[in-house]
Amino acid sequence: MKANDDYHTEPRFNLIEEPWIPVVDAGLVSLRQIFTRTGTDAYRGLGGNPVQKIALTKLLLAIAQSTYTPEDERDWRDLGAQGLANACMAYLEKWHDAFYLYGEKPFLQVPAIKAAKVQSFSVCMPEVASGNNRVLKQHQVAKSLSDADKAMLIIQSMGFCLGGKQTDNSVVLSSGYLGKINDKGKPSSGRPGSSLGFMGFLHNFLLGNNIHETIWFNLFQRDHLEDLTHYPNGLGVAPWEDMPVGEACASAERLKSSLMGRLLPISRFVLLTKEGLHYSEGIAHPGYMDGVVDPSVAVDFSAKKPKVLWVDPEKRPWRSLTSLLSFMGEGKFECYQLRFNLSRLAHDTKTIGIWSGGLRVSNKAGEQNASGSDDYVDSVIFLNMEDLGSIWYANLQNEMNQLDLLSKMIFGRVMGYFKAQKMDGKDIPAQASNLFWQLCEPLFQDLISACDDESSLHTLRPDFARIVHQVYDLFCPKDTARQIDAWAKNKPDTRKYLNINHGANQ
Repeated sequence: MKANDDYHTEPRFNLIEEPWIPVVDAGLVSLRQIFTRTGTDAYRGLGGNPVQKIALTKLLLAIAQSTYTPEDERDWRDLGAQGLANACMAYLEKWHDAFYLYGEKPFLQVPAIKAAKVQSFSVCMPEVASGNNRVLKQHQVAKSLSDADKAMLIIQSMGFCLGGKQTDNSVVLSSGYLGKINDKGKPSSGRPGSSLGFMGFLHNFLLGNNIHETIWFNLFQRDHLEDLTHYPNGLGVAPWEDMPVGEACASAERLKSSLMGRLLPISRFVLLTKEGLHYSEGIAHPGYMDGVVDPSVAVDFSAKKPKVLWVDPEKRPWRSLTSLLSFMGEGKFECYQLRFNLSRLAHDTKTIGIWSGGLRVSNKAGEQNASGSDDYVDSVIFLNMEDLGSIWYANLQNEMNQLDLLSKMIFGRVMGYFKAQKMDGKDIPAQASNLFWQLCEPLFQDLISACDDESSLHTLRPDFARIVHQVYDLFCPKDTARQIDAWAKNKPDTRKYLNINHGANQ
């Protein structure tokens, strides 16, 4: 594709003024609208797919942290959600000219990368088939993009770019930089974005009643940054204030060691054209194996080999809640976004949401894509802050362990049913276990609310026990004499779970 050299000449499409951000119940809005709609008129939440929500949340947090980073909890409370929104708007007015999508200094783009090959916009869109990927569904077909779409694409590509050969790594902007060269001395494949990782990190944020409150809830304080030792450069500087000009320039090195570099990692150097975008690997941030993660990702650094929570379409995020809230007990996982910001709301009267989401991806022959069972995942869990504490967490942990045992019971009993009849049903036990978890999900919010009261928990257990028998009966029919015999021998026994004497009827 041939690029148009005049495409960026005149400043146009300012992200502060033009509508481009998807918002629930409102469509597309501008940054100005986000921060000036106040009180009951404030927008409820961000729209788009889970990756877009994460990328936008990170952008808004980068603006907020650049605007005002509170010294401590008292400073944070004095600021408030509305005070933060007002300050952010004043900050954006100051940096208004840095938010043009086109111009001599296009937003989050690197004009010097224009020597790189122009790629289709679809290389930044995991849900759209590109290269050798097969088109299986209508939404996988590439479509023409508006300026609003391109603005969203730029934000998304900074941290959630797919790894692979689509990046033109023959163009190196930092003299002597070897990070884009493979062992054979040739241009290497692009690394996955630091917010995506190898299989797709699960990201987690607190959720308020509106966008202003959500950003305020997730805002880090100065004393938090002092505890985040894997960001030795502290907060850092937003890229629009000091955009990198190379893969290893001074600005790039500062981003690699700061919080700002995890909010807006600039994992790709891009430049928009009419036909697509110049596309090359940008800053190579350290990964979780190096001891560094986004604060919104849960990680366990206690083992010899660090572990993170990945997106799993077959395991909804609510099943990982005990890991996400490990700081309440003796768990090993750490999600700084939740621990620091949820702890200051302890014993508050508010009901706080925890939003979790991301994209599962696969890796094959050096290419990263979303295929097969890969999918977007997101969920919201609401916590009553007055109830939280060590007892609540211990009860939650116990109940989740019990549900896990029920899931394994279903798996084993369904397998036993088919073995008793010498039938091939190797895939069915896993299907039964998955259905069990799906049917449990609508009850999980009630379970959370009941964890401060053991008597309330016991009233919920019969509902989960009924799901066990419902799933077993669905996958194990009893129409023939042989089936009835196998069904009776393998019928799940939930009496122990229900604290019923084993001599009583089930």
